[in-house]
Amino acid sequence: MDNMTADYSQDYYDEAANSSMCDFDEWEPSYSLIPVLYMLIFILGLTGNGVVIFTVWRAQSKRRAADVYIGNLALADLTFVVTLPLWAVYTALGYHWPFGVALCKISSYVVLLNMYASVFCLTCLSLDRYMAIVHSLTSTQLRTRGHMQASLATIWLLSGVLAAPTLLFRTTVFDVETNRTSCAMDFSLVVSKSGQETFWIAGLSISSTALGFLIPLLAMMVCYGFIGCTVTRHFNSLRKEDQRKRRLMAHPYATCLAYVNSCLNPLLYAFFDLRFRSQCLCLLNLKKALHASPASSLSSQKTEAQSLATKV
Repeated sequence: MDNMTADYSQDYYDEAANSSMCDFDEWEPSYSLIPVLYMLIFILGLTGNGVVIFTVWRAQSKRRAADVYIGNLALADLTFVVTLPLWAVYTALGYHWPFGVALCKISSYVVLLNMYASVFCLTCLSLDRYMAIVHSLTSTQLRTRGHMQASLATIWLLSGVLAAPTLLFRTTVFDVETNRTSCAMDFSLVVSKSGQETFWIAGLSISSTALGFLIPLLAMMVCYGFIGCTVTRHFNSLRKEDQRKRRLMAHPYATCLAYVNSCLNPLLYAFFDLRFRSQCLCLLNLKKALHASPASSLSSQKTEAQSLATKV
């Protein structure tokens, strides 16, 4: 995981304290650059996560627990990137929010919901890989469809609860001096004295960093530590000639690079998976065969594609 997760969650709440001290005129170069970057992430994220969700949905009969977690990760990212055009317009207008209070709350809520759901999906994916590799002989009873569905329900419920303060405190604030309406955190509902706002910002920042970064990071480090030890012992026990014939499927995990993670996740967690790539190729081959081959040829193509998807 990357320190961007901790920095992002802290900055997300710190902006309420800093917005009143900012000179927006100094940010003028970002008014053009950042919207372009947001729209680029929007296009890449919409395309990549859409392909992942479609592939996972189509491969129902061959779906693994890892595929389901990857699919939910893509769903969280897809939900988030849909809000990026709003933030692009917000930045292009000089950080002026013209969309009203409801969209301010909802789009801000989705940002944190995505952060928590993404990191929790990655944590569950790590636990699933740990059970499959380290306890491969005894993990069948624990890696059932019922347990997987329960873990997914817990992920989304917990993510929704942890992101809930955004719905309460996010609102539109009009600044008379700059003539801008910002979408920012407002703690006036719970703060009665000056200085108390700092404690709320610090508390939310610490809790989001701990629950959305430190604890999941520790869990993943432990899981992959055990996986590394198991894999090392396994390969050390093989003869050299057997080692040349063996290959471990690897998932290069990196997460939460602020907004960019929403378009990188399909590449990092799906397309680097050999089995997942084979399923995508199957879908493409079947589509080509449908337009270019007769019925008998289509049947043979489909059989061959299905065979390819089950080899990895």
